[in-house]
Amino acid sequence: MSVSREEVLRIAQLAELDVQEQALADLVAQMSRIIDYVAQLSAVPANGSVKPVVPGPDAIRFRTDEVTPSQLAFGPEEFAPDFKEGFFVVPKLGQFE
Repeated sequence: MSVSREEVLRIAQLAELDVQEQALADLVAQMSRIIDYVAQLSAVPANGSVKPVVPGPDAIRFRTDEVTPSQLAFGPEEFAPDFKEGFFVVPKLGQFE
């Protein structure tokens, strides 16, 4: 499969890229090679017989994802001017009184 000159110009326009005329022929050839390569990837069997590649040893174990609160260097009561029952106490604004 190949990409035409007009398609490359359209892609460049969508990506807001300025393509020089002298670089256009090389860009067309490079994009055509990329599309041919991606087409080859679709020929790989995807029926589950191909094992996914995981770097490292085969027996590598992934840790479970756990959401934990981040630890503060010191609690808010140490830097808050007024902190009561787990809340920051702030002065009222004059316009809301």
